[in-house]
Amino acid sequence: MSIKLPENVRKRIKQIVYVRSFRARICLLILLVGIVPSVLLRYGILQAYENRAVEQRSATVQNQLLVVAKQLLSNNYFATYHSDDVSLSASRQVINAELETISNLYEGRVMIIGQGCKVLKDTYGISEGKTMISEEVIKCFLGENTSHYDAENGYIEMTTPVVATAADGSSAVVGVMLTSVSNASIVGILDVLNQKAINLEAIMIMVIVAMALFLSGVLTKPFKKVTEEIQKVKDETSEKALSVPDYVETAHIVDAFNEILGRMNTLNDSRQEFVANVSHELKTPMTSVKVLADSLLAQENAPAELYREFMEDMVSEIDRENRIITDLLALVRMENKTQELNIVSLNINDLAELTLKRLRPIARKKDVEVVLESMRPVTAEVDEVKMTLIMANLVENAIKYNREHGWVKVILDADHQFFTFQVDDSGIGIPEESLPHIFERFYRADKSHSREMGGTGLGLAITKRAVLMHKGSITVTSTEGEGSSFTVKIPLNYIADT
Repeated sequence: MSIKLPENVRKRIKQIVYVRSFRARICLLILLVGIVPSVLLRYGILQAYENRAVEQRSATVQNQLLVVAKQLLSNNYFATYHSDDVSLSASRQVINAELETISNLYEGRVMIIGQGCKVLKDTYGISEGKTMISEEVIKCFLGENTSHYDAENGYIEMTTPVVATAADGSSAVVGVMLTSVSNASIVGILDVLNQKAINLEAIMIMVIVAMALFLSGVLTKPFKKVTEEIQKVKDETSEKALSVPDYVETAHIVDAFNEILGRMNTLNDSRQEFVANVSHELKTPMTSVKVLADSLLAQENAPAELYREFMEDMVSEIDRENRIITDLLALVRMENKTQELNIVSLNINDLAELTLKRLRPIARKKDVEVVLESMRPVTAEVDEVKMTLIMANLVENAIKYNREHGWVKVILDADHQFFTFQVDDSGIGIPEESLPHIFERFYRADKSHSREMGGTGLGLAITKRAVLMHKGSITVTSTEGEGSSFTVKIPLNYIADT
């Protein structure tokens, strides 16, 4: 049977498990860096002491056993073990007494093993006369000393060979001393050291915890300050730019936030200006229509010619209103980031020829010559409708804002990455102070002339948006009274956003 926890409890457990707080993570990191090394250091010191103590104890016992081994040889212990000679028996008793002393001193056991692995002496008195066959004893008879520490059972076991040297200089192992000594004294000292180390470690842990809490608070304070400053901006209680230069990271965060805040303020101002401009632009034609209608109503028995003239003016204003709404809708659609381009591989030369063919009747009315110069064949991946819009807007503006008997030159060129569509004209030009603003919505460098030409102030904004949708760029140079030059640069191969 499974128990299902409430959602809020599970969320709380998840928060605790993952320690989502940055301060908690810093605190945990300091604790780990402080406590783990101290624990490892304690175990390392105790292990090193234990190994050193075992080595020293083994060396001390081994030295004493080597002395006994010499006595065994000098008293011919192995050859005369069963002899009844009283002098030999007395020497054996002395050696046995020494072995008993070593056994008692080190709380261990000593066995002397002769040829055939027979136990000649056992300080415990339980294995004498028996055969001791073990790997350690056999290795020792072959001349290899062994030493083994069994920490779990609490003893050190070692073998000491008794080597006899013949008159010709040769040597042979005639016996083995198998010794086991207790590690009780080592364990006792280890317990004392361990307890002292634990007490010291507990004090260190308390100090580390206090430092972790203090340092984590100090280290995260600038981030808390950033949060508080952002909250003030959010609550609209502060309009100042943030400044928290405590860390490089907080400075970067604050700089990024200030940049975003500046863009938001600019966007907000732009929206307010856009709404105001839209209201003004849409209201102006309606006001003109109302004035014309009121004028007709105020006149009794107005002639039909006057009615016709006023109606033509009203139709003209309604057409202007319709153009503004159409351009606004086009701009809004293009600014919608979810809108996708209908990309096709297109012959740009043919598209430019077709666009100019449609606009030449307008140019002939003002006696403006329109010329296309194609430097090379150009094929690119573009949206045909929007590319036509770009070309038509730029060329139509060049015709509208030109002089009589002027000219418009369209230059089409390409390299291995981009193609360029350049429109030069001999028109009225754009004032230098207006150049940075001509792509803004409803901006007009010459408002009176623009209204005469029927412009809505949205054409260049729509053109720039269409260019940006193609990952391209548009630039302009102009001299007032001499003409302008617009250059559009678009990649030959369209790369969609991933």
